[in-house]
Amino acid sequence: MLNELMFALWETLYMVALSTLFSGIFGFAVAIVMILTGNGGLRSNKVVYSILNAIVNLLRSFPFIILMIAIIPLTRLIAGTSIGSTASIVPLTIAATPFVARLMEGSLLEVDPGVVEAAKSFGAGDMQIVFGVMVKEAMPSIVLNWAVVAINLLGYSAMAGVVGGGGLGDLAIKYGYNRFQTDVMIYSVAILIVIVQAIQSIGNRVYEKIK
Repeated sequence: MLNELMFALWETLYMVALSTLFSGIFGFAVAIVMILTGNGGLRSNKVVYSILNAIVNLLRSFPFIILMIAIIPLTRLIAGTSIGSTASIVPLTIAATPFVARLMEGSLLEVDPGVVEAAKSFGAGDMQIVFGVMVKEAMPSIVLNWAVVAINLLGYSAMAGVVGGGGLGDLAIKYGYNRFQTDVMIYSVAILIVIVQAIQSIGNRVYEKIK
C-alpha cells in the first residue's frame, strides 16, 4: 500500500504542477488582454473585453466535475485518452484558466494608476508598462494568487479521481470508499493537508521576499 500511496502522490503532484503551469500561462495571457482592452485600458476595446469577460464567466460557472465530463472528447483529442493523470491535466487546465485570468486581472488592477501614468509620461510602450510596471508592482499579489490557484487545483485533482483521473483522490475512492479501507482515506487526506500547507508556506515566503 505504501508504494501505491507514493505513486498516487506523484500523480497528484504531476497533475497539479503541470495544470498550474499551463493555466498560469493561458490565464495570465487572457488577463493581460483584458487589462489592455478593459475600460480605461491602454488599448480599450469594449467588444474584445466583453467577449473575453463572457467566456471567463461562463467557464467559471461550470462545476469542475461537470466540465470534466463535458469535455471528454476534447481530452481524448489532446491526450489520446480520457482517463489517467495525463488526461486530467486537460480539464484541470481549462477549469483553472478563467480563475487565473480573473485573479491576475484583479492583481493588475490594484496597481496605482499614478505609476502607470508616470510610465506613460516617460514614453513607455504598452508592453513596457504592462510587464515593466504593472506586473512588477503586482508581483507580490500575483505570487499569493498563484498559491491559491495551486491549492484549488489540488482539490480539483482529488475530484478527478471520481472518473479515474489518478492521484490521491482516485486512491481514496478506490480503496477508502469502495473497499471500506478507512486508513487509506485518512492517509490520502493527511497527505493532501500537508501539500496544502507546503504550497501556502512557499507562497508566503516568496511573498515576503519580494514584497
